[in-house]
Amino acid sequence: MTTAALQTVLTVPRRFRGPEGMANGGWISGTVADALNGLESAVEVTLHAPTPLETELTLEHVANSATLSHEGTLLVEAIPVAEHLSGPGFVPFNEAARAEAGFPGWRGHAFPECFACGLREPGDGLRVFPGPVEGADVVAAGWRVPFTVADADGVVPASVVGAVLDCVTGWAHFQPGESALLGRLTLQVNRRVYPGGTYSVVAKATGREGRKLFGESAIYEVDGTMVAAAKATWIAPR
Repeated sequence: MTTAALQTVLTVPRRFRGPEGMANGGWISGTVADALNGLESAVEVTLHAPTPLETELTLEHVANSATLSHEGTLLVEAIPVAEHLSGPGFVPFNEAARAEAGFPGWRGHAFPECFACGLREPGDGLRVFPGPVEGADVVAAGWRVPFTVADADGVVPASVVGAVLDCVTGWAHFQPGESALLGRLTLQVNRRVYPGGTYSVVAKATGREGRKLFGESAIYEVDGTMVAAAKATWIAPR
């Protein structure tokens, strides 16, 4: 007996780009993970190829996996994992906001148009600018959630949460002008994010192996409650 697949068509608006011409890796990871199980538990998302913008893509959910493909080419795959993500530790909002002054992207940004960490207009991009936290081995930013990212129910969708958790792990490694592409993101969302809210975004570099860069991140409410967490694998250019 086979399980019927649920197929839908997905098109990524240009607004949600990361590197020019492709979807932000965290945004597409959150989208596919949410299609799998609504992020009721941790989901591991593997990015096999860049996701094009403004293009009709096939999102398929069957049994314990969700995939995104284009004309038969697998782009993204999500599977549930039995894992609890603990995050890199809380940084108070005011301290996280102060760390933004040290954001390496001010001095050189490989993807200045990125939806999450790019230098775009307020309300258009998320403007999450993580910088080093004094006396700690983490980077952090204060996230002031724009109302322009709310869904029809007035909450922030998993796609946007994924975008925030993604980019910050890269900046835990990057110096000005450096870049890499997201290869895998494991996501866990515990609570809703609300537009107009203020949150601490924190990330930590957890290792490097050849071209692979590893990191972990989390979003915290002002009282230190962890809203969502992720761990990421990035692939640096040759």
